[in-house]
Amino acid sequence: MARSFNQVVLMGNLTRDPELRTTPNGQSVCSFSLALNRSYKNASGEWQEMTDYVDIVAWAALGERVAQYLSKGRPALVSGRLQSRSWEQDGMKRSKVEVVAQDVTFLGGRDGGSPSTTTEESSPPAEDSGKKSSKKKALEQDVVIEDIGDEPINLDDIPF
Repeated sequence: MARSFNQVVLMGNLTRDPELRTTPNGQSVCSFSLALNRSYKNASGEWQEMTDYVDIVAWAALGERVAQYLSKGRPALVSGRLQSRSWEQDGMKRSKVEVVAQDVTFLGGRDGGSPSTTTEESSPPAEDSGKKSSKKKALEQDVVIEDIGDEPINLDDIPF
């Protein structure tokens, strides 16, 4: 049998706060949903806006981190695989396709602003004898990186 390829990468905003549950065997699972905005031209040439909603499931430590650091409205980049499942509810067969997350990158700062924070940077910085760490100070201020020249580059001006 030929091998298949099942991988998806999505970037969007959370539509609700993540919901963390524990399975009967003690495994953590986190459910959340992303809103994915897109634009297209209709038949008359006018731009239309559409939003797709995709359910995401993150297991174990990844799910715990998502539940701890993400909330409704926050942007995130999710890579994972599509999975379909079916069940019976009230005598009717139901089915659903969802994304099982393999990696979640937290976009935007702690306040949802600057896109410089990733998964590793989202953990709380260690306090050092009552002083703020340099990482925490950088997150609270506008992040400016010096170029080889004399002009500073503001990361908010970069379009990606």
